[in-house]
Amino acid sequence: MKASLYLVLATLFWSGNYVVGEAAVASMTPLELTFWRWALAAMPLLLLAQFVEKPDWRAVLRRWPALLVLSMLGMSGYTLLLYGALGYTSAMNASLITAANPALIVVMAIILLGEKTTRLGWLGICLGLLGVLLVLTRGELQRLLSFTMNTGELLMIGAIIVWGFYTIIARRLNLPAIAATAVQVVMATVSLAPFALALNVQFPDTPAEGWSLAYIAVFPSLGAYLLWNLALKSTPPGTAGNYLNLMVVFTAVITVALGTPLTLVQVIGGLMVIAGVLLTGVKGRSRLKAA
Repeated sequence: MKASLYLVLATLFWSGNYVVGEAAVASMTPLELTFWRWALAAMPLLLLAQFVEKPDWRAVLRRWPALLVLSMLGMSGYTLLLYGALGYTSAMNASLITAANPALIVVMAIILLGEKTTRLGWLGICLGLLGVLLVLTRGELQRLLSFTMNTGELLMIGAIIVWGFYTIIARRLNLPAIAATAVQVVMATVSLAPFALALNVQFPDTPAEGWSLAYIAVFPSLGAYLLWNLALKSTPPGTAGNYLNLMVVFTAVITVALGTPLTLVQVIGGLMVIAGVLLTGVKGRSRLKAA
């Protein structure tokens, strides 16, 4: 029960990142959000890793080339694309596209690593893809022929592709999870600092911006990572991964609570994406194997 509660809270915090991020990009640039998010989270994450995992930091830092690549992909690239997308599309659409990520990762593993899946897994992948296309085209699939998609949705597709590469590389990195994340965050902060200086990135000077950044730094960046990794101590990764489907549900609830109605296309597309991910992640992955 405690592990389940941790997983639910982690996905809730990550869902809030979409909604708060959508509001924050109205007055802050993606670079400002990304830089300050990781700059504020870096030291607390290092302390968190030391307190929870007590890692051998020398062993962790010996893997710095892989950690640097992961930092550029997951911390800098993905986050910049995510906040960039939220400037053009809704938090709900962004979360629906993200919900297809597990199926995308399976496809990338098949292509890049030679892994195999079942027919049911392929059915889940196709169902999830169709759900995403339904949302992207707003129910008008003929729009694919003219490729008239929202800029934000295209950026979000780029974001989940980047996260797919991040996941494939990260799952082969045998390091304590929070410590590896903390080092990646520090690297992202350092690598983004010259761009922040060159573009004269300023610390938020309004209460709304300050509270948005505080939420993003504390809950999605610190709280969610801590709760997720604590839950993984007693929960199989495959089981934990299924909880990510709740992000669509939580984002929908938050969106509706804030007064933005859902469309029928979003509801149908979201159900198709979740069903596809469940087929891919639960049944399909049960027979995944290396070629």
